[in-house]
Amino acid sequence: MYILIICGVIGLVASFALTYDKIQVLTDSGYQPSCNINPILSCGSVMKTEQAQLFGVPNTLFGLIGFAIITTIGVTLLAKAKFERWFWLGLQAGATIGFIFVHYLFFEGVFRIHAICPFCFIVWMIIAPIFWYTTLYNLSANNISFGGRFVRLKEFVLRHHGDLLVTWYVGIFAILLTQFWYYWKTLL
Repeated sequence: MYILIICGVIGLVASFALTYDKIQVLTDSGYQPSCNINPILSCGSVMKTEQAQLFGVPNTLFGLIGFAIITTIGVTLLAKAKFERWFWLGLQAGATIGFIFVHYLFFEGVFRIHAICPFCFIVWMIIAPIFWYTTLYNLSANNISFGGRFVRLKEFVLRHHGDLLVTWYVGIFAILLTQFWYYWKTLL
């Protein structure tokens, strides 16, 4: 529950900052977003791409809605609310869609746009624990069941959940380091 609250609030703040900057960019073509730090860490160059919206709706609005929901769920769990299996599976579906979507945005930002939006990066980093610990809860509560086929895999995942999440983070940072090494090395 604390992961949902903390990550939800961080996601809300990042989404709000991005939404504010997006509105400013749309209303003032000369506006420089607060997160334009250098040629690689630049929200402005990412905001102007087609990947910055889904079905004509800015991604930042999906972030505001999604992270408000995540935060609310976390707070209700803190208040000792109990949810049915269908609710947890719905949360799992939302977390999974979010996790897949941020990987798409990560790929697009790193390999096609060649820039990283710092606030988007924050969202990338917090979606992983939301997805991962929602999945772990659903596995341990048997909301997700594979029968007897994947018992060892389930036990491994439950036992090494922290290691697997850290491995994911290391992989993301390794990709960012190698893909943008041409720039990072100029800072050394």
